[in-house]
Amino acid sequence: MAGRRDFFKSFAKPLRQTREESPLLVRPPYGSLESLFQSECPACESKACVTSCDEKIIFIADDGTPTLDFSKNGCTFCDDCAKACEADVLSLENEETSEYLNAIFTISLNACVAHHGVICNACKEPCIDNAILFNGMFNPVIDADKCTACGFCISRCPTQAISFDVFALQKASEKTDNETV
Repeated sequence: MAGRRDFFKSFAKPLRQTREESPLLVRPPYGSLESLFQSECPACESKACVTSCDEKIIFIADDGTPTLDFSKNGCTFCDDCAKACEADVLSLENEETSEYLNAIFTISLNACVAHHGVICNACKEPCIDNAILFNGMFNPVIDADKCTACGFCISRCPTQAISFDVFALQKASEKTDNETV
């Protein structure tokens, strides 16, 4: 029989989030479906994707799934996490997500010092895709067609003016079905 202490401890535990309440996470490249991350990754004991990442940006979230942290570095799309994934959640066969991550990056006009007349191109220098465009020496914008969401620009920005919105991973066939609806 449970004691009074156990009864009160049960109130201290967070309530389990439903799927709709769970925040979307930036996933490593080469993933195909969010449901695979949720079903396979929490049971993975090796977490080989984390140890394989030379940039040290893959971390395990509270739900037991891998996510990316751009606070110190970005993703080089080196294939190592996909090669290390034993459950094939990350797979080199997932060509749709081999060249971009599930996020859209934007620059805040209010927070960016270059938009206020200060010469700064800290975000442009690490961008290997030339996705950050400047109007002269000022006013940087991110070209969504070129941006792979690698995240290198985030750690380089001195004012944290770059943010991102995450979208759910979908297979290419699901994207075309959803876009036509």
